Amino acid sequence: MSDRQPELDLARVICSAAELREGECRGFTVGAGDWPVHGLILRLKDRVHAFVNRCPHAGHPLNLRPHDFLTADGALLLCHSHGALFDRESGLCIAGPCAGAVLQPLPLERIGEWVLLAAQAQADAAG
Repeated sequence: MSDRQPELDLARVICSAAELREGECRGFTVGAGDWPVHGLILRLKDRVHAFVNRCPHAGHPLNLRPHDFLTADGALLLCHSHGALFDRESGLCIAGPCAGAVLQPLPLERIGEWVLLAAQAQADAAG
C-alpha cells in the first residue's frame, strides 16, 4: 500500500475543509463552458453536504444574493424565489410549492485538506 494521496484536480476544488464553519452555507461554481455545476455547500455536525443550486419547483437558483441560502435563523435552506423550505441535511422540501421534492445532492470527495466535487458529479448534475 502506498501513502501517496491521489493527485489534486484543481478544477474540482470547492474549498478547504477549514474554510467552511459549522452551519455555514455558501455557493460555488465548478467547471467552465456550457455546463458548469452551480452548487451550494454546507457543514453540519462535522459533515459536509452539497446540492445543485436549483429549486425543484421552477428550476431557479435558491439564492438571489451570493451565499444567501439559509432562513434567518439558519435552520433551513430557503428558495428566495418562491419560499420553498428544505432540510439542510437531506435537501427534502418540507414546505412550499415543491413539498416532498428533493434538492439534487452532489457527491464530494476529500483529498487532504481540500473538499472537491467528485469526478462523476458534473455529468450527474448536467443530466
